Amino acid sequence: MSLVQKLKKYFSNHAETRDHHEDPDLQTRYYKTTKDQALMIIENFITNSQIYELNSISKTHGEISILKKKGKKLFIIASIIMVKPYETAIDFSVTSESFFPFDFGYSTKSIQELYDQMNKELTLIQ
Repeated sequence: MSLVQKLKKYFSNHAETRDHHEDPDLQTRYYKTTKDQALMIIENFITNSQIYELNSISKTHGEISILKKKGKKLFIIASIIMVKPYETAIDFSVTSESFFPFDFGYSTKSIQELYDQMNKELTLIQ
């Protein structure tokens, strides 16, 4: 990762994952599950959490919008795409809401925390 990319990471209020991201922490994760099962696990995690709140869910599009209600306010979109049978990709897009137009990497850290939680619930494909 270049110096410019590191600066963007800390001086931005938005972070998202994708397949070929420069930052290995922000690359798409693939899990051994179906789309419906992944949606259900994420939905259960959010509804049982005291930190997050389920904003809306679109099972047909495989997207869940989430609000973080404790600590720094975050708006999170989780996209779940079934690539092959029992191979599902989960991507996150996180935007922080603050007075300043940057969050010093908080949105990136939040994505890592969400992936850590998914790794506890689902089988990660390397």
